[in-house]
Amino acid sequence: MRLTLLALLTGLVSCQAQTAAIPAQQLAARGALASGDLAIRNVSVVPMTSNAVIRDAAVLVRDGRITFVGPQRDLRVPQGARVIDGGGDYLIPGLADMHTHLFSDGEEVPDSAGPAELGVMVANGVTAVRVMIGTPEQLALREAVRNGTIIGPQLWIASPQLTGRASENAIVTTTDAEARQAVRRVKSEGYDFVKLTLFLTPAVWESIISEAAKQGIPVVGHVEPDVGVLRAAAAGQQLEHLDSFLEAALADSAPMKTSLTQGRIFSMRNWPSLDFIDARKIDQLAGAVARSGVYIGPTQNVFNTAFGTGESLDTIRARQDFKHWPPRLREGYLRAHARYWAPANDSLKTPARRARYVAVRNQFVKALQDSGGKLIAGSDTPEWFHLYGFGLHRELGALVQAGLTPYEALVTATRNPAEYLGASSQWGTIEPGKRADLVLVSGNPLEDLTNTARIRGVAVGGRWLDRAALDEMIVRGARATGQAP
Repeated sequence: MRLTLLALLTGLVSCQAQTAAIPAQQLAARGALASGDLAIRNVSVVPMTSNAVIRDAAVLVRDGRITFVGPQRDLRVPQGARVIDGGGDYLIPGLADMHTHLFSDGEEVPDSAGPAELGVMVANGVTAVRVMIGTPEQLALREAVRNGTIIGPQLWIASPQLTGRASENAIVTTTDAEARQAVRRVKSEGYDFVKLTLFLTPAVWESIISEAAKQGIPVVGHVEPDVGVLRAAAAGQQLEHLDSFLEAALADSAPMKTSLTQGRIFSMRNWPSLDFIDARKIDQLAGAVARSGVYIGPTQNVFNTAFGTGESLDTIRARQDFKHWPPRLREGYLRAHARYWAPANDSLKTPARRARYVAVRNQFVKALQDSGGKLIAGSDTPEWFHLYGFGLHRELGALVQAGLTPYEALVTATRNPAEYLGASSQWGTIEPGKRADLVLVSGNPLEDLTNTARIRGVAVGGRWLDRAALDEMIVRGARATGQAP
């Protein structure tokens, strides 16, 4: 079962991490390709090969792969092709969310809702996904997408969580022998990554890293302070959520060693640690992580909005996401929201410290980008009232708020994930030979990145879905999970 930030209120945990780029030879085709010809004309193409736009352009697709990208005047439409008039709008690569979950992972929503949940992602332009706590049902979904049985994003699936304490969907791992056996098990069961959560001792963590290297399977998961960011990066573990970055940036003179990584954020006594962040260490740490070559998924939107800037209940309820939430989960999060934002917590979690929390996270992201770090966008949805699909667009906006340009932010959801997964030859940019995973949006995203959410149509492996089809997919998703009308 998926573990959430809500679960951390009761001492549970959730998340991920990984190695540098995954060799392409480890990957199989992750999604079916449509047969026939598709021509998309009268568009401005944002190929993401550079920070540029191809104006008055067209794209031709045959059997799910791009065969032509160029001036509209050079387009030769095959007889019988489906022709889409882009109306002068912008065509971008399909988006990748490198950290997401499904409601159907847990007990509140049946496994049968999984295809509808994937449909909501596609309807938001998401055509590649890394699911971060795996189940056998997700492996079946991966196969169904691969075979074309259902329409969904290409799927990469992490294992059940390896953790030092009993929890849901967990492999309890407390010794060297258990660690090595767990890695071998998840490799044999067909998961793409070993997923770590918390309560793993440094010695057990070392055993997992060692065995994973032998088995050729990447490790993803939390980075605890007693392991540390630099140690994890040196081991090739991909870094998620900026875990342990704040602890590593504490001044040497700080009276504490604990800051706000993961569940520690719910303990008000940890908030004064923000007063002891050393700005010089932010740049030093970002530079060292960037030089390590590991990929970093900062998860800015959920952490910043849920715990820093805050969102009113009116804002939350007004979002389209809200009706997708299963009723009992919805009520649980509303109680958690009320508890966290209770006025009694403001004596230590002051507005100034909350602003500092957001500012420090943003500083890290900007420093990582400026140092050449490899950022990948991950929404960690569904989480804290942000839903998969919708949440990825907000994550991209949060990266712009951290100081990235729209182009730099869009790279984190296109080229960089493809590079990380060893799939650059298959997708991530709009070029001949690549999968036709495409999103038609109203407005230039390189000028205003919110335009990525103004979707007119999506192609998944060359299969074109217009706005009416996408709207119906969103409705089905809400009915499957939130019982909305």
